Amino acid sequence: MAARTLPRRRPASRGAPPAHLLLSEAPRAALELAAAATAAPLLAAGRRGDGHAVLVLPGLFGGDLSTLSLRRYLTWLNYSVYGWEIGANVGPTETVVTGLRARLAQLADSSGGRVTLIGWSLGGLYAHELARRTPGSVRQILTLGSPVRLAGRGGRATSQLFDRFSHLHVAPSLVARPWTEAGPLRVPATAVYTRSDGIVPWKSCLLGPGKRRENVEVYGSHYGLAHNPTVLHVLADRLAQPEGRWRAFSPGSLVRHVYP
Repeated sequence: MAARTLPRRRPASRGAPPAHLLLSEAPRAALELAAAATAAPLLAAGRRGDGHAVLVLPGLFGGDLSTLSLRRYLTWLNYSVYGWEIGANVGPTETVVTGLRARLAQLADSSGGRVTLIGWSLGGLYAHELARRTPGSVRQILTLGSPVRLAGRGGRATSQLFDRFSHLHVAPSLVARPWTEAGPLRVPATAVYTRSDGIVPWKSCLLGPGKRRENVEVYGSHYGLAHNPTVLHVLADRLAQPEGRWRAFSPGSLVRHVYP
């Protein structure tokens, strides 16, 4: 089954992923990048976009360079794709909080329409909070391995690194506690996750039940989510939906076998 909407909210796992998954993240991501270079033309077939604005938000310690291949692919599909232009993502600093709000407002104003937000890992949490604060500016949210349901301080592979920069974070921040999903979400949302995620517990990436919400499972690594060919197919499919006519993701008969 490719797209999964949970029937009820389940407790988020606090345990860190197994060590072997963390240690194999880099080589697995490299293989996914090689696969994407081969598969991208096929995945793009019949998925030309309508040109609407797309804002891509990087993960922890990442910047626009980390999402460059993803943004180039989406631009190739005929979307107006933008990086966040804020530098390295070290958490909800004053620069990030004010910069993201201004960036979204500017893109919505200049494009004359709503903006799709794509967030990788921590970037996905920012996307959720932006949509809660300004739903009128957001068309939909697509998250890649974002721990939207992870609560507490125990067992996170990235929490210690995140907390090293906590003295730079604003209070209240853009995300009051960046590992907890809270509050209403009034825009369509798709969460892409992998059970072999070596960075965050995969269950923490699942959206709770709600209208126009879905969880889509793929095979792959956390570091490779932004260029995994099956993820690119999901993004192309979700972005191609006419605004206001959301339907759950279905991979299609030709590629169904590459999804769990």
